[in-house]
Order: sequence, then structure tokens, then C-alpha cells
Amino acid sequence: MSFLSLFRRHKTFSHGGIFPVEHKELTAGLAIRRLPFAPLMVVPLAQHKGAPAVPLVAVGQEVVRGEPIARAEGHVSVPMHAPATGRVKAIELWPTAEGPRAPAIVIDVYEAASQEVLYQDEVDVMRLTPQAIVDAVKDAGLVGLGGAAFPSHVKLRAPEGKRIHTLLVNGCECEPYLTCDHRVMLEQTDALLRGIRIVLRATGAERALIGIEDNKPDAVAAIATRLADDPVIRVQAIAAKYPQGAEKMLIESLLDQQIPEGGLPVDLGVAVYNVGTLAQIGDLLPSGRGLIERVVTVSGPGVGKPGNYLVPIGTPVSFVLEQDGVDGDANEVILGGPMMGMTVASLDVPVTKGVSGIVVYARGDQDQQARFVFPCIKCSRCVEACPMHLNPSMLGQLAQKRDYARMESDFHLNQCFECGCCAYVCPSNIPLTQYFRIAKAINRERPVSTE
Repeated sequence: MSFLSLFRRHKTFSHGGIFPVEHKELTAGLAIRRLPFAPLMVVPLAQHKGAPAVPLVAVGQEVVRGEPIARAEGHVSVPMHAPATGRVKAIELWPTAEGPRAPAIVIDVYEAASQEVLYQDEVDVMRLTPQAIVDAVKDAGLVGLGGAAFPSHVKLRAPEGKRIHTLLVNGCECEPYLTCDHRVMLEQTDALLRGIRIVLRATGAERALIGIEDNKPDAVAAIATRLADDPVIRVQAIAAKYPQGAEKMLIESLLDQQIPEGGLPVDLGVAVYNVGTLAQIGDLLPSGRGLIERVVTVSGPGVGKPGNYLVPIGTPVSFVLEQDGVDGDANEVILGGPMMGMTVASLDVPVTKGVSGIVVYARGDQDQQARFVFPCIKCSRCVEACPMHLNPSMLGQLAQKRDYARMESDFHLNQCFECGCCAYVCPSNIPLTQYFRIAKAINRERPVSTE
């Protein structure tokens, strides 16, 4: 396949989606730089889907960078590693982006320490058995770095009776402002391809398809050049449209298949991984190290020095903003992108494994009209924008009536993955995505019928 042919077909999903202003020019051309170490690191024990990790350290104990400080609790869980050399100051409740305080290990960082990673054990990964690779991924504390933070090792083994034949690599990064994945593809290409080959071995998949939005031609070229005529790994440019990077949308765009309602990618024989996750697998596993830092895009109109930074896990958001020229005029701070990210109420919240970006708005940046919510005018824009073929207008009306059960039973609420397209296009500024999140949370707490 010639390089030009990668751009001839702009595949995309069939229904819905939007084209928000990208704002990627702020950081897309800026190389990854290392952020200084904060004097205090906060490592939450629950920064992944599944059971929280269990502390291995005690208050007052010295730890070195890379040392395991919390063990995984069960299969759907991952361990934590010290992001810096220092002393455990406390194990206590700490603010989270979700709102409630949660247990965290607080580390006083030694200012004079070299911060060299001392915990590592080099290994020839491609000689490991598939199960040994799964164990190594778990021991490294790896989770989905695209934002979902689902333990990476869980997806490496298909359930009984299923088989993974295709690895889909998500290089879309369709959220506005975010460019950390873009820079990883450009600067850590070899680690990414090594991670893909490791996962192919672990899963037994026969091929890998890398999907990259066509607004990143340099990333497509960088990977295509390394692959040459590789018969197993292929890169494909796909149309830049939000939410192209969602699992269900990516599978439809690249494979022309749809995940059945209530199903998972593995039901189609597919495993989906973010490029950042795979690059970390390719970098950490050969050296036997744990995940202690990640690339984070810091951007937005309220940021004085936007860029892509290598940030230690556990760095307080307040410290990141101080380093990047954010003054006291910040009005809103979002972890992740502006479409699916979470606004934080406290800047004491630390950067966790799933934080791909920090977007900052200053006072006066956003449309003041958006503060007012008006009645639904039945324009159907939300229906046209929904990539899951749902009726957000009806779901929103049921949410206002608190008829949460009917939202789920009759209007497929659980098919919504909260991409925010409906709220983005709504001329009445109805916060539909927030309504749906609340409805799901309430439905999860409902007693299960025994009839």
C-alpha cells in the first residue's frame, strides 16, 4: 500500500457526530517536555476501574521512585508505584475529580534526590508466554491512558469461548485541545510499535489496525515509514470527526461492524487500545518498570504556557498550573478534554493515570449565554448528532420527570457513552449529558428486582 493511499478513503462512522473547533494548533507542534517534581505527591488508591489498590507502605516509610507502594486487589485492579523518592507523609482521604474524597498515599518528595528509577528488572518480553505478558502488564500498573483507565491486562485475555483476532489501535484523539497522543505517535513511535507487537503476542491476534484522524498526517507518515510492508500491522487515516476515538465508533469506522447492544469489542473478536497505553507497554515491560508518569496536554485560553508535559502520577493540579503560567484568573479547570472531561472543584486533585489533559478557561472565555437553560424546542439536532442513534431529547424530558427507569428500559440509556454531542448542539443549552450521568448513577443504586 502506498503512503498516499492511506488518505484516499476517509472512513468514518455512519450516523451522527460533530465537528467542534479543535484548538489543537496551540500544542500540536510542541515537543514533550518534563515537568519538575512537585514537593508533594498524592497517589490515589482508586485511579482505575475496579477495586482500589491496597497500601504496601506505612506512614513515615521512605520510598524510592518506581517502588511498588500499593498492591492490586483482585483481578480487575492494578498496583501503584512511587512517582518520586521521598517519605510517606500520610495515608488519608483526598479530594478527587469525581467529588467525594478517596484514600490516597501522600508522599513528601526529597528535593535533593536524583529521582532515578531504581526499581526495574530488564527482560526479553517477546520470549515470555502470553500469560507472563498479561502478568507483567498488571504488575506495571497499566491502565487505559485515553481516559477510561480500565486495567489493561484484563483485555489481553478473551473470556472462555471467545477469541481475539484483531487489535485496534486508537490514535484518533478527537477531543479538542488534546495533543498528547499525537506527540506520543511522533516521538515514541518505536515504543508504540513494540507495544503493539507485545499485545499481539499476548492476545494471539492476527493483525493490528492503527486508526488515526486525518488531521494528523505527520503521525500517519511517521508510523507508515516504520512499518514499510509489514503484513501484520497497518495504519489507516480516518475522517476527523468527534467522537471518532470512541471504541464503538472506531470499530465501525475501521471494520464496518457494530458492537451489539450490551456487548463488548471482544464479542467481535476485537481488542481496542489507546496509543499512549501501547507506547507505555512497549517502554515499561522490557525494563520491568511500573507506570509512574504520563504525557499530559495542558492547554486552553487560560494557560500561559500551553504544551505537552511528562507529568509524574500524583502531581497536584495546582502545581501543574503554577508551572504553566496559569494565574488566579482561571475560571474553570477540566481534567481531560472539554467534551468528556470533568470539571474539578479543588485544585488539590492530583494527576492520575487516566488524565490525558488539563484544559483551563479564564473568566470571560466562555459564552455567557450558555449559563441559561431554555425549554426544548424539538429541533431534533441532538437526534441527528447522536452517534448511537438515540433520542437525547426524549431522554432529557424523562430525566426532568425523574423517570429514570423508563430511560433505561424503553430508550436505551445505557447505550449512551456520554460523548456530549447532544449537549454541544443543543440551542437551548440543556445539559443533557449531565442528566444522563445522573440517571445512570441513580439506576445503578436501584434495588435489583427478584421477581
